[in-house]
Amino acid sequence: MRGLYYEEFEIGSVIEHTVRRTVTEADNVLFSTMTLNMAPLHLDAEYSKNSIHGQRLVNSLFLLGLVCGISMHETTYGTTLGNLGFSDIKFAKPCFHGDTIRVETEIVDKRLSKKRTDSGIVTFLHRGINQRDEVVCEATRVGLMLTKESGQTA
Repeated sequence: MRGLYYEEFEIGSVIEHTVRRTVTEADNVLFSTMTLNMAPLHLDAEYSKNSIHGQRLVNSLFLLGLVCGISMHETTYGTTLGNLGFSDIKFAKPCFHGDTIRVETEIVDKRLSKKRTDSGIVTFLHRGINQRDEVVCEATRVGLMLTKESGQTA
C-alpha cells in the first residue's frame, strides 16, 4: 500500500480511512509520561472524578498524533517529503479511555510547489470521530507531496 501522489488528490474529496483505533489507558499514561505532561487530568483517576468530565481525559497531543497517523497509509505513506505545518487544531469533544476513533480526511487545497519541480503542496483537513459520531479532533495539515512525474518514492 502506498499513499497518493500530488496528482491523485482532488479538492473536495473525502477519504474515509479504514483503520480505527480504540484508545487505551496505557496509551494515555505512556504518552503523557513520555512527553512529561504530568497533568492530573490525564493521569490521576481520583483527581479527575471531580473534574467537569468526571474521568481522565486522553492527552490531546496523543489524539492529534493518532488522527494524523491513521490517515497516513491512505494519503501520504511513501509519497510525502514532509509536513509543512499544522493549523486550526480543535478538540471539540473530550476523548476518554475506551473511545474508538475513526478518521476522515478532506482535501481542502492543492498547488504545485513554486520552489521544487518534483512536488506539490496539499492541504488536508483531518477529522477524528468517536464511536458516538462526535468529532473529537480536527486539524488542518499541509504536506509536501511527490508528483508522479518525479519518479521518486520518499
